[in-house]
Amino acid sequence: MVMTPPTRLTRMADKAVTDLPALHALLDDVLLGHVAVVVDGHPVAFPTAVARDGDQLLVHGSTGSSWLRALSTGAPASVTVTAMDAVVVARASFESSFHYRSAVLFGRFTTLAGDDKERALDVLVDRILPGRTAELRRPTKRELAATLILGLPIDQWSLKVSERWPDDLPEDVEGPTWAGIVPFQQGYRDPVPAPDLRAGIPVPPSVRALSD
Repeated sequence: MVMTPPTRLTRMADKAVTDLPALHALLDDVLLGHVAVVVDGHPVAFPTAVARDGDQLLVHGSTGSSWLRALSTGAPASVTVTAMDAVVVARASFESSFHYRSAVLFGRFTTLAGDDKERALDVLVDRILPGRTAELRRPTKRELAATLILGLPIDQWSLKVSERWPDDLPEDVEGPTWAGIVPFQQGYRDPVPAPDLRAGIPVPPSVRALSD
């Protein structure tokens, strides 16, 4: 029997978002995803860098990775990405929560090769550090051969968004306890040069842009 991926939310379905641009916005905001797949009969989930490239999601890693090799064979997989946007401070611990956007993508990865592989690697690098590929030498044939680049079609997915105010009981609202939200902000600190960096090499624009 063929199982249908569980893209329909069964719990808190009122938080479901079916707008594709909202999913794209989340995927463009996050750098880390968790890929779940069965390897050697055991379910495993691995954190890895993710990058949206149009209508597919890219992951990459070493050809020696067992979970990447499993994905490259077309094994069924899922990818989870989450962005935390705020802490919801309620008047009771039961109602305290987060503002978040969370998506699960389902499907089968395909292996990218040739020009598609090298272009996808550029997309991944520039997703993590915009503009970085223009500052680097091109990858060697040996480096490309040691790297797997996989793409997952963005066509089976679910997205849940929570952005409510505290939903406290009337008697708690009448009480003396503060309630609200605390927006979450993430950022980079000043870059730290490698200990073997030669003198006189300035911080490149791609790195400066992260901490400005």
